[in-house]
Amino acid sequence: MPNIKSAAKRMRQNAKRQAANRASRSALRTAIKKTRRAAEEANVEQAVSQLAQTLGVIGKTAQKGLIHKNKAARDASRLTKKVNALQAKSAS
Repeated sequence: MPNIKSAAKRMRQNAKRQAANRASRSALRTAIKKTRRAAEEANVEQAVSQLAQTLGVIGKTAQKGLIHKNKAARDASRLTKKVNALQAKSAS
């Protein structure tokens, strides 16, 4: 346990931030999994709507600094590519 008041406050802040970061990272992973699952099940409408939500979550987590901007771009690109391929396949 910290002996200094400011160190105790720092611990409380860090614990609060850690919980928020863990929740955001979990929400990101869940959103990505949902989009992938919808694409794999060939559910075009669900995949498209889920992609829009997921891209928002990816952007927010990158903006907060939870994930690197290049990882955000890579994830967004891969998901978009997967959903676009699904749309093209269903259209033809």
